[in-house]
Amino acid sequence: MAPRALAITSAGLVTALVAIPLVAVFDRAGGIATLNAADWAALRFTVWQALLSALLSCVFAIPVARALHRQRFWGRETLITILGAPFILPVIVAILGLLAVFGREGMLSQALMFIGLPRIHIYGLHGILLAHVFFNLPLAIRLILQGWQDVPAERFRLVAQLGLGPAAMFRVVEWPVLKKTVPGAFLVVFVVCLSSFAVALTLGGGPKATTVELAIYQAFRFDFDIGKAATLAVLQLGFVGIAAAVLMRLVGAPKTDVGLGREQVFLRRMTPMRKLLDLLVIVVVASFLLLPILSIVAAGVFELPSLPSSVFQSAKHSLIVALASTALCLLFALPLATFKLGQTISLFGFALSPLVLGTGLFLLIQPYANPFELALVVTCVTNALMALPFAVRAIGPAFAQINADYGRTADMLNLTGWARWRWLYLPRLRRPIGFSAGLAAALSMGDLGVIVLFADPDRATLPLQMYRLMSAYQMEAASGAALLLLMLSLGLFWIFDQGGRRGFRA
Repeated sequence: MAPRALAITSAGLVTALVAIPLVAVFDRAGGIATLNAADWAALRFTVWQALLSALLSCVFAIPVARALHRQRFWGRETLITILGAPFILPVIVAILGLLAVFGREGMLSQALMFIGLPRIHIYGLHGILLAHVFFNLPLAIRLILQGWQDVPAERFRLVAQLGLGPAAMFRVVEWPVLKKTVPGAFLVVFVVCLSSFAVALTLGGGPKATTVELAIYQAFRFDFDIGKAATLAVLQLGFVGIAAAVLMRLVGAPKTDVGLGREQVFLRRMTPMRKLLDLLVIVVVASFLLLPILSIVAAGVFELPSLPSSVFQSAKHSLIVALASTALCLLFALPLATFKLGQTISLFGFALSPLVLGTGLFLLIQPYANPFELALVVTCVTNALMALPFAVRAIGPAFAQINADYGRTADMLNLTGWARWRWLYLPRLRRPIGFSAGLAAALSMGDLGVIVLFADPDRATLPLQMYRLMSAYQMEAASGAALLLLMLSLGLFWIFDQGGRRGFRA
């Protein structure tokens, strides 16, 4: 099959894999009349927690991004890289780490008891907000920090030469940056939190903290009301789509300032107090993000040798699913990254939640086969579609740059078809391909979305097995499983990413 034909085929397959399950969901939906007061309460709570999560993430991200931008210290770039770790961290692992730090038996509760204060109750709205801020704060920091870094260096030099104070600095330079970047960061976090499932499942704490996705899961697994689950899925899809469209229109397309590329200079005359405050902000946020991860390592290292065989069997299932979904993701991403329509099609997976897509696939499979026997296959396909937008976003710009730099030379040499891919594209795409593969594998390893709808005890993945251990209050075994899952997720990401980097240098 020629590359062009493969690109068209990939676009058609991705469209079909998204559209056909959605058609099945719409067809099975029972209508608004099937929803009760609890379902509408779940909708309101979903919107409310997403708004609060996005607001808190952006509010806390602003001073951190500001401090990271204007301060230079040893290890700064490493710290910025580490701050992105929660993005690829398995959700269930992070939740266990948050429980170890902020739970009733966590480090913070123990410290509060020592000084005579009551323990922290992490379940409910405040627990969901805590987890969402943990996951999305690094993303908001990176987006806002990028906005500051895009400001021309000449603007900072002029402000420094004029000797403007902090108030004028904020008005002239910082406020325009915030107006441009914060709405976009808010949008991204808001949409992500609208479709958050694992956090609500583990930290929801009852009917008052039930999201739409959790209501879909309950309708499937406990009420066996597929029509109601489909209706909720339609409602979730529609609301996310409308919210994203409205917010995108409000945000608009950001403008890019162009400078001479000189090093940015912030205010030179920074008081020791301002430097101390910046350092304090960085230390507090870094501790908030790193302590849960370190607590998992500390608690799980002694439990690894005594893990039951079911945990290792689940780890094997997760590895198979992760590698298969990574291969499928790259198989779709490489052709789609070559043309604009394909890049747009890749975003279909981002507009859906895994649970909504899983609902549609369940409805399609049920009349012809036992969905539980195909749990790992469905999970593999869903994870590939969820990772597809990130892979195309990483590969697409690199592909365009290669064409800009070498396209005419390749045309003069009559380098076409598969030969063009072999000798021109693939050697220069190794780095983004490696990063995309690592990201897809890590995200797939930690997924707890679709598998909960389909899996039986014999086909559980490691995140699901870990959730079952936590539900059974086997926290020691859960800690060991969490460390194993953490090592596998980060290990896969590192192997693929480093493989791409070394291939790129070669």
